[in-house]
Amino acid sequence: MASVSYRNVYKRWGDVIAVNDFNLEIEDKEFMVYVGPSGCGKSTSLRLLAGLEEISDGQILIGDRVVNDVPPKDRDIAMVFQSYALYPHMSVYDNMAFGLKLRKLPKADIDRRVKEAAETLGISQFLDRKPKALSGGQRQRVAVGRAIVRNPKVFLFDEPLSNLDAKLRVQTRAEISKLWQRLGTTFIYVTHDQVEAMTMATRIAVMKDGILQQCDTPTYLYDHPNNVFVAGFIGSPSMNFFDATLVEADGKVWVDGGTFRLEVPGKNTELAQKHKGKQVVFGIRPEDIHAREFIAPGIAPAYMDSTVDVVEMMGSEIFAYLLTGKKNFVARLDPRTRAHVGEALSLVVNMDNMHIFDPKTEQRLT
Repeated sequence: MASVSYRNVYKRWGDVIAVNDFNLEIEDKEFMVYVGPSGCGKSTSLRLLAGLEEISDGQILIGDRVVNDVPPKDRDIAMVFQSYALYPHMSVYDNMAFGLKLRKLPKADIDRRVKEAAETLGISQFLDRKPKALSGGQRQRVAVGRAIVRNPKVFLFDEPLSNLDAKLRVQTRAEISKLWQRLGTTFIYVTHDQVEAMTMATRIAVMKDGILQQCDTPTYLYDHPNNVFVAGFIGSPSMNFFDATLVEADGKVWVDGGTFRLEVPGKNTELAQKHKGKQVVFGIRPEDIHAREFIAPGIAPAYMDSTVDVVEMMGSEIFAYLLTGKKNFVARLDPRTRAHVGEALSLVVNMDNMHIFDPKTEQRLT
């Protein structure tokens, strides 16, 4: 088992900086997820660790060993790719055993490792099949099994679920989480899907334009995003943002968005007082907006009028796309809510969970 350290790591291709001064400490046995939009540098960061790309500057350590110049085969890692990369002419057994045979391990040891991994992944009955006779989910398990048999210090996953359908993705996601608990090994996982990140990670590293924006537990990222980008990326549907001004009236502080005015409650009064008179970006999550007739208990309510633009019935909830003036936003409502396109809808906003950001720097105001 091993920790992983990135220390001032850069990756450049000519004038393009794909990874920019990346610093991150990943603890032994941690499940770390790199998340961000396409082109943010997350897969490149993983490939630098694997040795598949050369570091331009900085150091990467696995345990106490600097691995900048160590060949990939000697880094004691195993990687699972988005494409399964299975040999089509080999059986499942031979695909899983191939790397061990190259390392000239004893035949009995290879057989034991392959069968143990197959049992762990529930693919023992497929060992004699060729990859073409397997479903996408089964092929992905074979790819994971090929990594498991090596008993590496660190597992690397590069968007391994992207090729699976929605239902199978949820199932395989749970299987990978259980596998991490069972193996007790360091997992580093790359995805653009924040739902995968939130449900699997012990910590999430959010990246944008090659720069690490924030790294923390899923709960902390959700509740305390450092900036507008993290706030909008974490959570589904994403956070609503409004251009607003903090104003004082009647001895209270209000968020004035032009078409609405929301009272700031006692919990956030000190913060609002500190920035009163300033223009801010006001953020509120869809799950903190309720229809008046279904107010959640124990919240600090502020009232807001809207017009229904689009309604998506999800069964257990409603996603209502709404308008205040010309501004669009989304609310996650109780399924009993009567929301009809074109009609007015009176809302309650839970201001205990409000967020405010600087409109210039987009950093969280504290």
